[in-house]
Amino acid sequence: MAGPGRGPRGPGHGPARCCHTRGVVTELASAEALRIGPLAVWPPVVLAPMAGITNVAFRRLCREHGAGLYVSEMITTRALVERNAKTMKLVTFAADEQPRSIQLYGVDPDVVGRAVAMVVEENLADHIDLNFGCPVPKVTRKGGGSALPYRRGLLERILRAATRAIDRAGSPVPLTIKMRLGIDRDHLTYLDAGRIAEDCGVAAVALHGRTAADMYSGEADWAPIAELAEVLSVPVLGNGDIWEADDAIRMMRETGCAGVVVGRGCLGRPWLFADLAAAFAGRPERRLPSLAEVAAAMRRHAELLADWLGEDRGLPDFRKHVAWYLKGFMVGSELRQRLGLVGSLAELDDLLGRLDTDQPFPITELGRPRGRGTGPRRVALPEGWLDDPFECAVPVGAELADSGG
Repeated sequence: MAGPGRGPRGPGHGPARCCHTRGVVTELASAEALRIGPLAVWPPVVLAPMAGITNVAFRRLCREHGAGLYVSEMITTRALVERNAKTMKLVTFAADEQPRSIQLYGVDPDVVGRAVAMVVEENLADHIDLNFGCPVPKVTRKGGGSALPYRRGLLERILRAATRAIDRAGSPVPLTIKMRLGIDRDHLTYLDAGRIAEDCGVAAVALHGRTAADMYSGEADWAPIAELAEVLSVPVLGNGDIWEADDAIRMMRETGCAGVVVGRGCLGRPWLFADLAAAFAGRPERRLPSLAEVAAAMRRHAELLADWLGEDRGLPDFRKHVAWYLKGFMVGSELRQRLGLVGSLAELDDLLGRLDTDQPFPITELGRPRGRGTGPRRVALPEGWLDDPFECAVPVGAELADSGG
């Protein structure tokens, strides 16, 4: 089963009543809330944790457009238990952010257990997600992220340590995991990993329809999401190639998943969450913002980052988002370059004022991939990692010392 098509929604700039995907009209219907332990999430939409992206400022910006579950960027368990200053800053939540969702990364069961205990005992979050899906080499070469589920024994040790920490605290905080299909097509792990996770007591499992070797190339394979949803009794969330709200509707209908995880599709497009809320409520309206509206979203994003980090750090952090916001709009190369080097809110205001803000949204960009387009590659793994899929030992030097991107 292939992922969603790339075609535009239709001509004009007003609301679209349907999404044509490879000639098939996706009808819209209301959806039920996603149940993750005691949490009821509606619409059934989760913001994927993205390193260097899903900080408190970006999450707030997205929440201003629509509801859902908004997960923090990856927090390493070692850095958390050591109370690393940068990491403690990253676990910041807005006062009105509910539920507070945190993603943890770890390879050592003892450290993961201590980090989970810290989260629940100090009331740092209302939901914990464990990262078994990151495909980047600095993570997989240590046996972490999307490499880890291959070691079924180690995966079970980590999950048991996490659930025991929650149980000992008598906490209602639900634990979920996010993973990929496997290391590559010859080493698929999603079914075994899903069964282990359910047996260990996780509340939900999110599956990205790519292997670690796929990185972000090609189209996500949704068929394994349907297979896992059929096998498990806990909710299965689908992830991969949700570029438009109607892709989310189609994923749920084709796979039977209980909710969707949205990652790269919202980069430079926080209003996608408004579209998702409308789609899951059965409403046809979709946002096609003019460049004036996009510029306002850019200003708001930069302001939130400046409030959180100060202008001297917030504006440099904002720069990575500029190209995503302006994708498809007619903006001169010099102005794009200057926006990509912006250093203050005053400078940003001046540069945004030079945009031709009457431009309508470039509908040719609808349904097209965004963000990282890293092609397939050989997965970096610890020496001998594939020798024994039931190995329980922790690789030497496996823990990352810092969090975020």
